[in-house]
Amino acid sequence: MRKLISLTFFGIAMGFVEAAVVVYLREIIYPEGFCFPLKDIPVNILFTEIAREAATIIMLVNLALLTGKTFRQRISCFLYNFGIWDIFYYVWLKVTLNWPASLLTKDILFLIPGPWVAPVLAPIIVSLTMIAFALIIVCLDSKGYMLKPGKTDWFLIFCSGLIIFVSFILDWPQVIAHQMPFRYRWELFFTGEFLALFSFIKICLKKKKNDKEMLAL
Repeated sequence: MRKLISLTFFGIAMGFVEAAVVVYLREIIYPEGFCFPLKDIPVNILFTEIAREAATIIMLVNLALLTGKTFRQRISCFLYNFGIWDIFYYVWLKVTLNWPASLLTKDILFLIPGPWVAPVLAPIIVSLTMIAFALIIVCLDSKGYMLKPGKTDWFLIFCSGLIIFVSFILDWPQVIAHQMPFRYRWELFFTGEFLALFSFIKICLKKKKNDKEMLAL
């Protein structure tokens, strides 16, 4: 439980650091407020931002590796911290910039390998799903249950992530060309979400008792 509390505070603090960077960037590039179509971003700032995003993921991965002792612990740590970080990133943006105006406001979510575009609600749903999965894994592990996904389960999880990713990147050409993004494909997003939930429930139903491994989180 103490590790979980520490991870929560880390994610909240990391969300603020991320939001602070955006405050500076918008003051430089969008002093009148962020909106589509995108403006030209100086190359040095663009590459610095891409490198910063990569560094953020590396930090989250290494935090999970350092915190967890087993593969399941590390996965749950990564999912939980990613979710907390991403949600509080938007919380701090609302506090500091009073943005987004609503959960349906579109945002640039990520820049690797290109711009991901979606309403703010979409990444928040993904983050809540990740947090829920992590907590369920922790709960089952603490009771001595072991989750062992099979090849089919991993394939379904991969497909769910791929479908959600595609829903984020479909507007690449418009965004890069400084045009307005199209209507967000919620049908794709929720297909990916449903598949992720289905896969996880399927894995949980196959849980096995393991008295030797107890989660310390």
